Amino acid sequence: MVGSFLTLQPVTPNSNDPFSFAQDTKFDARPVGSSLDHVIAQQLSPSGTPLFMRVGNTGGSNGESAQSNISYLKAAGAGPTDPADIYPGLGTPALVFSMLTGLFGPGATTPATYAMTRGQRVTDLVKADLESLERFDMSAADRNKLEAWKALVNDTGSVMTSSLCTSDLPTSLGATADNISTAGTYPTASGSDILTQQITADLDGADMYSVMAVLATACNFNPVIVLKYPPNYIFKGLGLINESENVSRRANNANLTGLCTPHALADILTIDNYYASKFAKLASLLDGIKNADGSTLLDNTATVWLNHFSDGLAMNTNNLPIVQVGGCGGYFKTGWTVNVDTQNTGSPTLSQGNSEAQCQPGGDGMFNGLTQETGTDPSVANAPINKYFYNLMNALGVKADADGFPAKGGTNEVSRFGYSDLTTDFNGGLGAVAGASIHNPGEYTALKAGS
Repeated sequence: MVGSFLTLQPVTPNSNDPFSFAQDTKFDARPVGSSLDHVIAQQLSPSGTPLFMRVGNTGGSNGESAQSNISYLKAAGAGPTDPADIYPGLGTPALVFSMLTGLFGPGATTPATYAMTRGQRVTDLVKADLESLERFDMSAADRNKLEAWKALVNDTGSVMTSSLCTSDLPTSLGATADNISTAGTYPTASGSDILTQQITADLDGADMYSVMAVLATACNFNPVIVLKYPPNYIFKGLGLINESENVSRRANNANLTGLCTPHALADILTIDNYYASKFAKLASLLDGIKNADGSTLLDNTATVWLNHFSDGLAMNTNNLPIVQVGGCGGYFKTGWTVNVDTQNTGSPTLSQGNSEAQCQPGGDGMFNGLTQETGTDPSVANAPINKYFYNLMNALGVKADADGFPAKGGTNEVSRFGYSDLTTDFNGGLGAVAGASIHNPGEYTALKAGS
């Protein structure tokens, strides 16, 4: 499921059994398409790739395994059933900082070179194609339209002004050489806990990745930034002793049935509170940097917190909570809780689910993830995440082809993405279900400002 989270593509090899323990389908399956971060970056990022950071440097230089990775890039020329490649991204803040400033790492750009790159206009990034177009024989009216378009995109493409990227910005955010170095040190001793290691009174090691994301945003380095937290971790700095993946199942081991670990639900809440504090810190950093018009970086971004599962014991995604801050320049509503499943249920009330049915204090002390008694009934809270992804892409200015699928050179709004918007269409893998498609195209209008 992880591999398809941002691709919405079937995986290969495929199994219909969510509790299959076959080596290839459980550990090695990969999606057959590029993930959302790459689809957006191919149109909007100067490099054509996202800024993907593995918080805690999980997976080393080659990235995480197929079982936990979320960023995939389909190789040019690959067949429709060929798996996409794992995109490793970057594992340390120092590597990111070197790309921003030229102060760290081999082969980095100089500050002067990078400053020049930041100052490029949108038309500079497509200069060769634009010059080819300008050589065409066209009427004076069409040429005037082209000049007007150039002026428009150069104007709208500079909402985040380069004046925000000042020499003192890194230090003001805590990105000193010592802090960055500390955040990039990963001791192997069993007592180490880099995610909660103190760097300053206000930041920990995880926050330094957020600082890099904010710097990249302020400096117009990349409009597509992903922070991927570890798939499994022992939060010793929070007083926990069990791996987070096991904690999500209310256990102290990898079993799907057994005795509830002591304080199971309280431990889940502790981890959730930690992630919430990291997200809140990122939002506050973005909100602390203002443009000349009084808006903040937060106002002009869509900063999203996504979870792997809505229930770690049921291993389902029904009722998956999505938290977004920032209106992306006024595109989205802010300050709302929106139930996008209203069209299916007819009720604006959010489904509560049944995630705390097992391992309650005073219960029988047993958990059983094979019964599917926890989580949320699949008949409710199952609105497709595809439609939210359309919102994000349209808010950012990604374009689509005539069919509504994102495509470079397209002129339409995105109204389709992925293999299907019904989970049942994925049974059996690519092509196994007749009529698999996007059945309900178009974004969630309820999320848009003014709706």
